[in-house]
Amino acid sequence: MKQMLVVIPAYNEEDNIERVVKNIRDNYSCFDYVVINDGSKDNTEKICRENNFNLINLPINLGLSGGFQTGLKYAYEKGYDYAIQYDADGQHRAEYIAPMLDKMKQGDYDIVIGSRFVEEKKPHSLRMLGSNLISFIIKLTTGTRIQDPTSGMRILNREMIKQFAKGMDFGPEPDTISYLIKCGARVEEIQVKMDERIAGTSYLNFSRSIKYMIRMIFSIMFIQIFRKKKRFHN
Repeated sequence: MKQMLVVIPAYNEEDNIERVVKNIRDNYSCFDYVVINDGSKDNTEKICRENNFNLINLPINLGLSGGFQTGLKYAYEKGYDYAIQYDADGQHRAEYIAPMLDKMKQGDYDIVIGSRFVEEKKPHSLRMLGSNLISFIIKLTTGTRIQDPTSGMRILNREMIKQFAKGMDFGPEPDTISYLIKCGARVEEIQVKMDERIAGTSYLNFSRSIKYMIRMIFSIMFIQIFRKKKRFHN
């Protein structure tokens, strides 16, 4: 079986995608990668094809959940042991992939999160207030403390790849992490640093960020309670 696949969902990332993928391809060739072009309206697809990147091109925009699930279906069908969610905007640092993988193997974890706040304190901001609320709600409903629940840098093992690949309602979001913990998934965090976006525009503006936080809190507190639980470990 193959070991690690770096899944890179991309939507309108023409300013970042070449730099991000070439860094993985040229400097971390021990890891395979796949770009999921999620119906971009800019030159993301063209740039990927010109550079002969490993690409899955979606004809319409499915959103982060759909794009990431496409990558995990690919990982599952190709037999990868691990897959990591890796942003196309340049905020994630590839240097942390190996330490995260080592942590997963050492502790036999199902999910390892690249966290900004294991050893460092959260800054005081409205966005971090929302992050603290999500952490509190996850702790309240699962008994597990997740310091950086909104981090998009997560490694999944083979069992979690299967769940995301075959499940219809498994998005790469904090409410899914909360649900998986309730099902017995073993989750750990490791300290990482993330860079600021240097080009392009983030989908999450201020109003969308607030709506996102409210949606996550409501889902964790109420919707996830009614989902049928499947135990992963005895």
